[in-house]
Amino acid sequence: MNILFFLTPKNEVAYIYEDDSLRQALEKMEYHKYSAIPVISKTGKYVGTITEGDMLWGIKNQFNLSLKEAEHVTVAAIDRRSDNRPVFADSDMEGLIDKALNQNFVPVVDDQKNFIGIITRKDIIRYFYQKSQDVQEPSSRIQTLLKTE
Repeated sequence: MNILFFLTPKNEVAYIYEDDSLRQALEKMEYHKYSAIPVISKTGKYVGTITEGDMLWGIKNQFNLSLKEAEHVTVAAIDRRSDNRPVFADSDMEGLIDKALNQNFVPVVDDQKNFIGIITRKDIIRYFYQKSQDVQEPSSRIQTLLKTE
């Protein structure tokens, strides 16, 4: 199965640029109700993932900030604990599932590492749940037919 079947394209994904301010990142995450968001460069390369926790620890340990002062701190200045590991657009399902087990979303990059979108764990689970329902339905119908005869 082609993993691009699950892709939410870049133009439908909220993301931030590494030179966006901390305030911009906080406001975008609040607006979209995200706890983590992809970070990309101005050239479109996937840089990493920043979380609410990364920002909070950065504010506490690196900066003594008010929201106004957060306008002068770039996202790149915040240490990230870990990044959501991306998959390439031509990756196989095993690679995707392996990453999705430990990440809420999996960034997808092209062969030049340009960010092209994300695949959410929710979409993967929804797909396989629906497939399991489709498999169960015919047997349920057969059982119903057998009971009525």
